[in-house]
Amino acid sequence: MTNSNSMYIRVCLLAFLFILSSTTVHGQRNFASRQKSFTVKYIQDFIKLDGILDEPIWEEAESAHNFWSYFPVDSLQANEQTDIKMLYDDKNLYIGITVNSLGKNYSIESLKRDFRAGGSDNITLLFDTFNDGNNAFLFGTNPYGVRREGLVSGGGLDRNSFSITWDVKWKGESKIYDTHYTSEFIIPLSSFKFKEGETKWRFNSYRFDTQSNETSTWMQIPQNQNVFGLTFMGDMIFEHPLGKSKTPLAIIPYINTSTLKDFENDERSSNFKVGGDAKIAIGNSMNLDITLNPDFSQVEVDDQVINLTRFEVSLPEKRQFFIDNSDLFSSFGGGRDANPFFSRRIGIARDTADNSIENKILAGARISGKLTNDMRLGFFSIQTEEDVVNEIPSNNNTMLALQQKVFARSNIGLFFINRESLKDYDFVAEEDQFNRVLGVDYNLISEDNIWSGKIYAHKSFEQEGGGKDISSGGNISYNSRKFKFFTDWVYVGEDFRSDLGFIRRTDIVKGALNLERVFWPRTGSINNHSFQFFPIVIWSPDNDFQNTDYNIMSSWEARFKDQSNFKVQLNNEYTFLFEDFDPTRSDEGIPLPGSEGYYYNSVELEYRSDRRKIFSYSVESTIGRFYNGNQFGLRGRMSLRFQPRVLLSLLVNYNNIRLPDPYPSADIWLISPKLDFTFSKSVFWSTLIQYSNQQDNLGINSRLQWRFAPLSDLFLVYNDNYFVNEFSPRFRSINLKLTYWLNI
Repeated sequence: MTNSNSMYIRVCLLAFLFILSSTTVHGQRNFASRQKSFTVKYIQDFIKLDGILDEPIWEEAESAHNFWSYFPVDSLQANEQTDIKMLYDDKNLYIGITVNSLGKNYSIESLKRDFRAGGSDNITLLFDTFNDGNNAFLFGTNPYGVRREGLVSGGGLDRNSFSITWDVKWKGESKIYDTHYTSEFIIPLSSFKFKEGETKWRFNSYRFDTQSNETSTWMQIPQNQNVFGLTFMGDMIFEHPLGKSKTPLAIIPYINTSTLKDFENDERSSNFKVGGDAKIAIGNSMNLDITLNPDFSQVEVDDQVINLTRFEVSLPEKRQFFIDNSDLFSSFGGGRDANPFFSRRIGIARDTADNSIENKILAGARISGKLTNDMRLGFFSIQTEEDVVNEIPSNNNTMLALQQKVFARSNIGLFFINRESLKDYDFVAEEDQFNRVLGVDYNLISEDNIWSGKIYAHKSFEQEGGGKDISSGGNISYNSRKFKFFTDWVYVGEDFRSDLGFIRRTDIVKGALNLERVFWPRTGSINNHSFQFFPIVIWSPDNDFQNTDYNIMSSWEARFKDQSNFKVQLNNEYTFLFEDFDPTRSDEGIPLPGSEGYYYNSVELEYRSDRRKIFSYSVESTIGRFYNGNQFGLRGRMSLRFQPRVLLSLLVNYNNIRLPDPYPSADIWLISPKLDFTFSKSVFWSTLIQYSNQQDNLGINSRLQWRFAPLSDLFLVYNDNYFVNEFSPRFRSINLKLTYWLNI
């Protein structure tokens, strides 16, 4: 092992001891004085799902009430109160909700399931079924009875911990009255994972009320914490212990027929595909998911982006098979610089022209969930198809992950990743036949959520691998009402590889420090404002620790009581180019010369309006130096609701790059209008148009969806792509896909 690797491992061990001591100190704080609880009554009565709480048994149910205001203040009881009652039997959890309001002028984004909560009226319930403060199930609705469900992981520390792409069968209806609305849920207990014989779950609820401009929560939560965080939760106590969950076997077959035309190669083809998924419960706490010949033609297309950097851009996962318990696999390492597993690497590959194309998944299996109350297990194995024409081998992609809870809410994670070609290919180099990564992470979340962080060390293995194959790092953050602190250190060796990961660059040592002071005015229109100082510095160990990049950011941000916000930021940047680089990505442009450093400053302005309004918008502008030239950037997003059925939105992103001769200058545009039309709660139509002259593409994606039964859909998807510089057709397809969720 090299001296540099040894040094960073020693640094990681010292940081580990520091974090461990922090966990011990802060894990001892007791918040019992703030605890709230209610009893969930066992019943044998019939409850009709109609959104009307008129069954006599609801009068006997205890409730979660006395909600606290979270915004605009977090120290008072909510002005408009909410009452949540729960009952259960051997199969279902029944929930009755009364939501008081000033009137019926609700803000509703659409009738489509899994709506975005911010800026609209809705209520969300969180269930921590293992009482660990790390993971929770989420169920929500709005006054029209539109449902959403999701998962919260990692304690709900940030937005990356929150996902509404998870789907499960349950029922819900709402009823609107003059001064309130009521909702009824029937959620099968099989929708949850929990320990057999459990008598208590941790619970909380949060509500957005646009008419009174108030966000409220059952448990009191300070505004410096996330409203969906799992630190501040009360207890729901079951009258009798929960039995064994009788989760049915779910079979989800699909049929897909498609026709497509490749205008570049003058090829036309038609396809007929059959495949499906199976979901098998293992006890109350584990899931086995199996997929055979999966098809993702109905998945929303990726949002195009303008990329002015030298590096690859990370795009979010949208495929359902990779979503459930995804944090078990994707939370290792540093999310921005050293993520050893990135699920989008599976099923997507590069052809001989270095274009991203689909690499068909033949089959896969995944098991995930709780082995014990304190240990989680994740394992998957996925086989992809060979594509000899495009020189893509058939690969087996496997990952094992274990996560053991320690102290109050922290955990230690261990993983092993293996990507391996099943046979020898002439076009696969010997060093690319396999890639393996082994690593360990320690994740800190203090009991009071003030301290969080992680420390990790990963090592890669491949044929003819070098000795600098370590990736390690650590970060720690402090979050109080008035002060926020964050520091992050990353080392990625020159030879470190993770073929199934997202590694932006190797041969780096990166240090980041974020200091923020938050002010809370007692009067005026500003809810809070903050000053932030955020330097990021990168060095190259293999080049005598030469400083290759830095960005020193200073900003002021104000968040107003009308839910708008404003931000101004100053950037002082330096970039050393080891290789020639053209930031405009012009076809015939002369790149900026490598082996040279560039200093540049810029200022950014950002304003976001109140999202509760029928028309809302945000605008960002950047002006200043850019490498050895100048940049002006303008990004705007607008949305207009004709509620509850129509949502129109428009994204405009413009960058004017002016470099001195003989280097290229460019006007780079990304224009993306979108139409979402909901005919009803079961029929949806969305059309997304994306124009990007940087990617020389005009893309049209139009998708009609009919949810004819619970989690069973008929999709009609039309895709059309054109070259924009010469405006000629590029690729066109139409897909008809039927999926059906069958419980056995």
